[in-house]
Amino acid sequence: MKKYIPLILRIVVAIILVQTLRFKFTAHPDSVYIFTKVGLEPYGRIVIGIVELIAGILLLIPRTAWAGATLSIGVLTGAITMHFTLLGIEINNDKGILFITALITFTLSVIVLYLYRKDIPFIGKKLDL
Repeated sequence: MKKYIPLILRIVVAIILVQTLRFKFTAHPDSVYIFTKVGLEPYGRIVIGIVELIAGILLLIPRTAWAGATLSIGVLTGAITMHFTLLGIEINNDKGILFITALITFTLSVIVLYLYRKDIPFIGKKLDL
């Protein structure tokens, strides 16, 4: 079971990232509202969606899981920062679900990056603690 945990974590993060794409790429009103409020509509919504898609794909490939986790951490750091500064925790009466999902996905991405730290080119072997 222990060897399946990294795979399960990678799949969970990838699913979360990819499932949000339908909202971004179809210009769902909630997504448009969020990106308008932070001043990134429409290009930011689309670019962030593409980055999330790339991160999701990279997470599913064991050799590039570290890169997918790094991209995911970057995007989610931005999302969490926007929640704390411009958006607030609750958006359109969602009871904070988007914020909580961002925190969970961020945490899982950090774990994945830690588990795959040895695969990072040039510095991975030095991180083998």
